[in-house]
Amino acid sequence: MRPEPDEGRASTGAAPLSPFKGSARLPAAADVGRVTVESDWEVATICLDRPAKHNALTPEMLEQLEQILIALDSDRDVRVVLLTAVGDRSFCAGADIKRFKALQPLDMWALWTRLGHRVFDCLAGLRQPTIAAVSGNAYGGGFELALACDLRIVAEDATLGLTEVGIGALPGWGGTGRLRDLIGAGRAKEMIFTGEPLTAERALTWGVANQLAPRAQVIDAAHALANKIANRAPIAVQMAKQAIDSGDAYQAMEQVSSAATAFTDDAAEGLASFTEKRDPHYRGT
Repeated sequence: MRPEPDEGRASTGAAPLSPFKGSARLPAAADVGRVTVESDWEVATICLDRPAKHNALTPEMLEQLEQILIALDSDRDVRVVLLTAVGDRSFCAGADIKRFKALQPLDMWALWTRLGHRVFDCLAGLRQPTIAAVSGNAYGGGFELALACDLRIVAEDATLGLTEVGIGALPGWGGTGRLRDLIGAGRAKEMIFTGEPLTAERALTWGVANQLAPRAQVIDAAHALANKIANRAPIAVQMAKQAIDSGDAYQAMEQVSSAATAFTDDAAEGLASFTEKRDPHYRGT
């Protein structure tokens, strides 16, 4: 049962027991940016906070995001994770060019590309379903970040692209593979070779975006979808995600997961609610 408001998670005025029992914010730093997280029981919202630089990602932001994701993965209360950004001009402009352009090749690999891959893989492999709420443009690493989420709600006037060839680089945080898996090799090559961004309408047609919404309504639309998912049996939802993401092993995952979920309390509740013609109340057990 959901607790009454005064029984909920720690307020922002007191130090929470964990980063997800209420609201957690890291010290502001305009030069490096920050990543924040707030949790309303079943739905946790991660927010990129560097609007003056179009939420471009720094190593510090990647490290903050990694720690948030690690903690969320072990939080049994959280059923869905939203990824958002401050402001509505840019969801994320990608990697901070000033931070990596002076790196030597070995440092670029060891301190930048590997870090991004580790963090984005952590996001993609998160136990809970993830939704990117893209209120503004998403380019380069910012688009790769959205691609690492399970679902994407995109502003009707946003554009999305892997534009790295324009500065003599290429997608370095998983974009080549994730975009290929999403829209096919031919379309992925066209986007990456030309660096031309997608309009939101084409992103929807190609399956990059799950839904479009007016810019001012993107966050609300993402929350509505998150709440719909959160009201489903969480163990079944998470096992379904694992099966979908398991590639050629999906049949084995389906068989094992189906056997495991059949003996959960949620499965019994689902059957009882269907028989009694009422809404189910899933507890994730």
